Amino acid sequence: MIPILFDLKRGVRTIPILIALALSISLTVSVGICEEGKPTARWTFDGKTVETVEDEVSGAADSIAGNFRVVTGVSGEALKFDGYTTVVTRKASEAPELSTSFTLQAWVALAAYPWNWCPVMSRSAENAGYALEIGPDGELAVKVFSGSAWRTCISRTKIPFRAWTHVAGVFDSERGLAVFIDGREQGRLEFQGSMIPARRADLVIGSVPQPAEPAYIHREHGTLPGWYSLDAILDEVTLHGRALSAGDLRKTYAALMPEAPPDIPPRVLPSGPGGPGRFGAYYAHLKYYWEWDDLWRIADHPDVVVQFEDSLVRVVFWRGTRYSPAWVTENNLWMADQSVEAWDDKEGCFEHMQDRHCRYSHVRIVENTPARVVVHWRYAPVSAYDNHWRVDPRTGWGCWVDEYYYFYPDQTGIRKYTWEKGSLGRPRQFQESIPLTGPGQVQGDVVNGQYVTIANLRGEKQMFHYIENPPRKTDKLIPEDPMIQMHNLKAANKPFIIFEPGGEMHYLRDMNISALSRPGSCSHWPIGQMCCDGRTQRTTDRAASFLGFPITDPVIHEDGDRHWVSSLYGMHDKPFERLLPLAKSWIRAPDLRVVSGDLEASHYDFSQRAYVLNSKKAGRPSAELVLEAGPESPMMNACLKIARWGESTPRVAIDGTLLEQGEGYRLGHIRTLEGTDLLLWLSRESHTPVRITLSQGTD
Repeated sequence: MIPILFDLKRGVRTIPILIALALSISLTVSVGICEEGKPTARWTFDGKTVETVEDEVSGAADSIAGNFRVVTGVSGEALKFDGYTTVVTRKASEAPELSTSFTLQAWVALAAYPWNWCPVMSRSAENAGYALEIGPDGELAVKVFSGSAWRTCISRTKIPFRAWTHVAGVFDSERGLAVFIDGREQGRLEFQGSMIPARRADLVIGSVPQPAEPAYIHREHGTLPGWYSLDAILDEVTLHGRALSAGDLRKTYAALMPEAPPDIPPRVLPSGPGGPGRFGAYYAHLKYYWEWDDLWRIADHPDVVVQFEDSLVRVVFWRGTRYSPAWVTENNLWMADQSVEAWDDKEGCFEHMQDRHCRYSHVRIVENTPARVVVHWRYAPVSAYDNHWRVDPRTGWGCWVDEYYYFYPDQTGIRKYTWEKGSLGRPRQFQESIPLTGPGQVQGDVVNGQYVTIANLRGEKQMFHYIENPPRKTDKLIPEDPMIQMHNLKAANKPFIIFEPGGEMHYLRDMNISALSRPGSCSHWPIGQMCCDGRTQRTTDRAASFLGFPITDPVIHEDGDRHWVSSLYGMHDKPFERLLPLAKSWIRAPDLRVVSGDLEASHYDFSQRAYVLNSKKAGRPSAELVLEAGPESPMMNACLKIARWGESTPRVAIDGTLLEQGEGYRLGHIRTLEGTDLLLWLSRESHTPVRITLSQGTD
C-alpha cells in the first residue's frame, strides 16, 4: 500500500513512494487537489492583514484592494465589501485547478443588490471558467462554460438583504448545476459535460472581473461599463474540488447559522442634525454610509444646508444629488428638481445628474444674514462620457449654468438660473418635480394617493391621483394657464412651486396605483456612481427618484448676453389655498412708493423677490415708504434691498408702530466693493396699503 500524507498548511498531497524512500526522493503533485471531504480553498477573513487575506488551506496570501472593513462574521471576523471598489484576487498561476466537479459556497449579508450580476467567486474568461454570482434582484446563480456555451442555473428565490444567508453552487459533470440557499436546493440545470477551465484567469472574490454595464438601463448609448463589487459582508468563502451533497450543505448551514444580525446599519438620506434650526445657510459634511462616503476625496465643508427658524424644514445641497437642492420635510422626505438638461442620440442626456464626482458641480454661500440667504450652484451639463454640451471647438467652452437661490425666513426660495445665450440650444428641459425614496422605502411611503394639486392665478385647480388603469391622456378638466403646483408628500410640510405666467405645464395626469407599492423608479440618480443615463430600480435597497411630473417649460428672459428663468419654491404646512396670495404677491407685487426721505425706488426684481432701492445720502439715511398692497396684489412678506445704505441699523415702523428687530422684521448688511447694502425683511400679510418708516437708528 502507498501511504498518502496531507499537508493542511500547504494544501497539497505528498506521495512518498516506498522505493523512493530509500533513495531519499519524493514527488509533489499539483496545487488544489485535496483529501476527500476537505476544502480546496477557504477564506475565513480572520486575522487579515492590511493588503492580503489568507487562504487557510494553502496558506496563500491573496491580495485585497479597494475600500473595506473588518466586521463580525458568522464565525470570527468577516469582510465588508463596499459595493464599488473591494476585490480579493488569487493570481491565475496560483489558483486551484478544478475539473469534473466542484462546490462554491459562502455566507453573505447583502447591504444592497449589485448593479448587475456580480461574483461571490469566479474564475472565468469569455469562453471558459466558472462563477457563483448574485444578480441585481437578489437571485443566486452558478455557471460554467461547458461544451460550446455558458450553462447557468438561477435560483427560484431571492437572497434577502441585511440578513445572513448561506449560498452555494454545485457542479457535477454527470448531473449539471444546482444552487442552494440556506441549505435548500433552489434551482437545478441537468446536463452532462465537463467544464472548460479558464487557466489564464485570476480567481476573483466579491467583484466583477472586468467592467460591466448595470442592469435595466434605459439607453445603451448613454451607458458605459464600470467596476463594481458586492455591497455585502462575506464570510467563510469556500471552494471544494468535489460536488457536495444537499445533506452536506444543510449541515454546513446548520453548523454556523448565526443568531445575531449582520453589522449593516440602516441607510438614511442625510439632511444634517435633527431638530429646528436658526435661519441661515451652513457648510456641512453630510454623512450617508461609509461605503459611499469613502469614495469621495474631499476635505471638510463639501455640502450646504439651509435651515429655517423654529422649523424642521430644510434645503440640502448635497453631493449625493450632485448639489441639486432638495427640500426636506420634518420626517426626512426629499423633494428634488431637475437641472437644465439637453440630450442627443449619441451620448444620451447632458445634465448635472451625470456628474457623479461633482467635477463641474459646485455650491457656495453668497449671502447669509437674518434677512436673506443666497446660495450659488454652478454646474455644466455633461454626459455619461464626461463630455460637455455644445463645446465651442475654438475656445473649448461648453454650456455652463449658474443657479442662484434666494431663501427667505418664510420657508420660500427663488430659483434663478441663467446661462450664456447661444450655449444651450435645443433640445432642452428645465424642470421636473422629483421626489426621492430612500433605501427601504416604496413610493407610497413618500407620497399620498392624491399626489399633486395644480392651479392658476384665478384659483381654478385640479388634483391628480394614483388610480387603477389611468388613461394615457387625462380626461380631467385642466385649468387654463396653470402655474402653481403642490405635491402631497406624507408629511405635515408640503413642497410647492410657483411659475411665472406664460409657462406651459405638461404631463398632468393620474398615475397607476400599483406604483405606490413599488420602489422609486430610477437609481442612476441620486447617489448612483455607475455611468448610466437611466436605470430602472426594481427593489427597495437603493435610493431612487420617481414621478418627475408635472414638467413645466418656463418663460425665458434675456438680459444682455444671458438668458434666465425664475420660479418660486417653498415648503409649508398650510392649506393649498394659501399659495394663491403668495403667488400674486410675487407675480403681481404691489408697487413701492417713496413718500419722503433719502431713498429712491429703482424697481421690483421678481427674480430675487425683492424691491431694489438706492440711498441718495451717505451716513444715516431715513425714508417713508408706502407698499400699495391690494386684493389682487397683496403683501405676503417683503424684502427691501437698499444699495449703499451704510453700516447703520435703522429703526423700523409699520403703519406708525415701532417694531422690535426679530419680531416683524429682520435686518442684514451686505458688504460689497461699492459699499454696504441693507436688507430689510418684513414679516407681514396685508391686502391694503402698508406704510413703512425707516428712521435713524444706532450703528
